[in-house]
Amino acid sequence: MVMTEVFDKLKSLQDILVKRYELEEKIEDAPKQLSSQDELLTRLKKEYIERNAKYEEIRSKVLALRADLETAEKQREAGEAGMDNITTHREYEALDKQITEATAKEQEIRKELAVQEKELSVLQENLKADEEMINSSENALNSSKAALDSELESIKNELSDLKKQEEELTPGIDQEIVYKFQRIIQRNKKGIVAVKKGVCEGCHMILPAQFANEVHDGEKILFCPYCSRILYYQEVEDEDVDNYFSMAEAGTLAFMDEDYSEEDEEEDDDSLVEDSDLEDDVIDDEVDDEEYEEEPEEDDNN
Repeated sequence: MVMTEVFDKLKSLQDILVKRYELEEKIEDAPKQLSSQDELLTRLKKEYIERNAKYEEIRSKVLALRADLETAEKQREAGEAGMDNITTHREYEALDKQITEATAKEQEIRKELAVQEKELSVLQENLKADEEMINSSENALNSSKAALDSELESIKNELSDLKKQEEELTPGIDQEIVYKFQRIIQRNKKGIVAVKKGVCEGCHMILPAQFANEVHDGEKILFCPYCSRILYYQEVEDEDVDNYFSMAEAGTLAFMDEDYSEEDEEEDDDSLVEDSDLEDDVIDDEVDDEEYEEEPEEDDNN
């Protein structure tokens, strides 16, 4: 298989893999879409249990207060009924005390009972609202799960088709290359990029001249030394070529920071000064020669 066919296959495979990884990420993140609803439902149920426990506690108090109230009422009524049958002042005082205490107890119980019954009524309304909220949340969660299951089923079918396409493309390509290619796409979305004018289109780094020439030859699969993507050569428009450095110059620039020292810079500066002085001397010599040539003409005129 010629390398151009391999590169074409890798480009097609890249599109398939990018789509495949996006779909796999959706499947992985799918449970997170329901987490907020699930957390809300869990919190509502917890609050309902706590409120229901409080309701049962208040209800027990109300029942106990009602029993106490009934006892106090009976004591008061018994005292009042006994007033008709008293024969001594001592009996009167005893019955009067019984009636007074029973009445006071009855009023105290009625007051506390009213408070507890009001709280019980509020709790009962809250519990009813909680039940409605829980039912609504459960229905919404179940609907979301059903919709998500349907979406996941569609995604899985699409993934199955993508894997078939992938299996059709990979034969003829070195499996180690395919494996590296998959890992690169998982990180960078792009696994194969063009080299234009000696520059990697993936990371926009200038490539070494010799390496860029090898990419241009297209005889083997090469990975960018900076971003690890697979590289292929792509021609540029003729009118754009003059606006950029040649590939050899680009290779020099790529390693300027590593190989170019301050001493080299000083030597280059000295060289420039020497060249400048040499040019000045040449110009002065040319001027002297012109003056020398002009003098004889003046003598001839004389």
